[in-house]
Amino acid sequence: MSKDNNNKDKKSCLVIGAGDATGGAIAKRFAREGYIVVPVRRKLEHLDNLAREIRQEGGEVVPIGCDARDEEQMIALFDRIENDIAPLEVVVFNIGANVRFPFAEIEVRKFTKIWELACFAGFLTCREAARKMEPRGKGSIFVTGASASMKGFAGGAAFASAKFALRGMTQGLARELWPKGIHVAHFIIDGAIETEFIKEFWPHAYAKKDQDGILNPEHIAENYWNVHCQPRDSWTHELDLRPWIEEF
Repeated sequence: MSKDNNNKDKKSCLVIGAGDATGGAIAKRFAREGYIVVPVRRKLEHLDNLAREIRQEGGEVVPIGCDARDEEQMIALFDRIENDIAPLEVVVFNIGANVRFPFAEIEVRKFTKIWELACFAGFLTCREAARKMEPRGKGSIFVTGASASMKGFAGGAAFASAKFALRGMTQGLARELWPKGIHVAHFIIDGAIETEFIKEFWPHAYAKKDQDGILNPEHIAENYWNVHCQPRDSWTHELDLRPWIEEF
C-alpha cells in the first residue's frame, strides 16, 4: 500500500510478538473483524504461515519484520503503518522472553537481553502508540503480562524483574492516557498455553488439555477483543486469565 491509496476508512491492529500461539491468535481475531492486521516479529519469514492463514480466511494482513528493541526501527514501523496502511486503533505488545537461569549464573548479557525483550521493547511500543493515538483521542494499547508479572519464581529473576517493570509502566501509562480516551490494559496470562513448545518440554502440563486445564490461544484472543469492545464507562485495566484448575 502507498500513502496515495491509504484507506482512511480502514483501521489497523499492530501485534508486536505475533508468534504461533497468543500473538498469532490475536492477529487472526482482529482480522476477522475487518482490521488490517500488522503482525511483527524480528524475522519476517517467521510470519509466513500466519499471514497465509489470515489471507485464507479473507482477512487483510501486512506482515513486517522489525526488532522491537531498536528505537529507530520502531519509529519507522509506526510511521509506515500510519502513512501507508491505515490508522492504528489497536496496538498489542506480546513479547515473552520467559527463560530460566540460576540466579548466580545470570550473565549481564543475558539479563540485559531479557529486559530489553520483555520490558524495554514494551516501552518503545507503548510510547510510539501513544504518540499516534493521542491526537485522535482514541485507541487501545494492550500489554501481555505473565505469572511473573505478579510473583517471582526460582530461576526466573531476570524475567520476573522485567515483567514487574512492564506492569508498573503499564499502570502509569493507563493513568496518563485513560483521561485522553485511550484504553490501556494489562493482561496477565497465568498458566501454560497450548503450544508445541509446551507439548514437547512440559508434557505434564499439556496433558491437562483434555480437562480444559491449559490455556487455548483462541480463547485468550477472544478476551483481547472483548476488552477492546468495552464502553468507556466500564473499562478494564487489568485482566488475569488462567485455567479453572490452575493454582494461584
